[in-house]
Amino acid sequence: MKTVVDKALKKAGDETPLKKVTRVGGGSISASYFAETHQGRYFVKYHPNAPARFFELEAKGLDLISQTDSIAVPDVCAYSDESGGAFLVMEWIEGTPSADTQRQLGDRVAKMHQSFGDKHGLDVDTFIGTLPQPNGLFSSWLAYYRDQRLGAQLQLGIDRGRITGERRHRMETLLENLGKWVPDDTAPSSLHGDLWGGNWLVGSGGIPYVIDPSFLYGDRHFELAFTELFGGYSNDFYRAYEERFPLSPDYDDIKPLYQLYYLLVHLISFGEGYGPPVDAILKRYCG
Repeated sequence: MKTVVDKALKKAGDETPLKKVTRVGGGSISASYFAETHQGRYFVKYHPNAPARFFELEAKGLDLISQTDSIAVPDVCAYSDESGGAFLVMEWIEGTPSADTQRQLGDRVAKMHQSFGDKHGLDVDTFIGTLPQPNGLFSSWLAYYRDQRLGAQLQLGIDRGRITGERRHRMETLLENLGKWVPDDTAPSSLHGDLWGGNWLVGSGGIPYVIDPSFLYGDRHFELAFTELFGGYSNDFYRAYEERFPLSPDYDDIKPLYQLYYLLVHLISFGEGYGPPVDAILKRYCG
């Protein structure tokens, strides 16, 4: 693995000798390493069989978030999606949370959401985990969320045998009636797209950073709903968010429908352990 890391750092422009390479936690999709040279300290992600454009699209998402001038992201030093060994090299981020870190995080996520695109979705298909995420640009948030998000997961679930029988019937009924709950005319906010509690970290001075995006433009409540699904965010986060950008009064009514997308992703990726919460949401809205 030292050879792979050395190759990645050379592409990043650092040809000084490696002082240290250590495997670190960084998710279940890619192998992650801390690397230190005489020139700098880096976070290196490696995937031996990454889908085409996998790390290119992650780097694009980080760049789009950076362009909102809202919340910090690591600098991308280099990436490669070559077959047989794809990698992404970023600056190493390390720090200790301060009493104000979660408030900063909430405020800066809200500021990111106040940076708007012209349409919903994205001009390139991306990934959620390693699942393909079809995009496209849509004037209607309802159409985008129905067809490209829930509809795409429905088809994947059918293809992989995760969505059958009554579950499939309820999903199809939900899609036919989604306009009863999901707005058509919401503003297309800049969204991280995969903002669970493991996709933010703390840098020097307690400054929050976000990582591993699946960027899109869409309803900001879609993002907020996901932050509540698996935890990782404090009351300070939500108070600071609402101080900058108050939530819609009907947020609690729509929240489960937005969490459904991520539960479907987990159902398809990891199995039937995520089936009961999917079914509970479908029953709530479809009877």
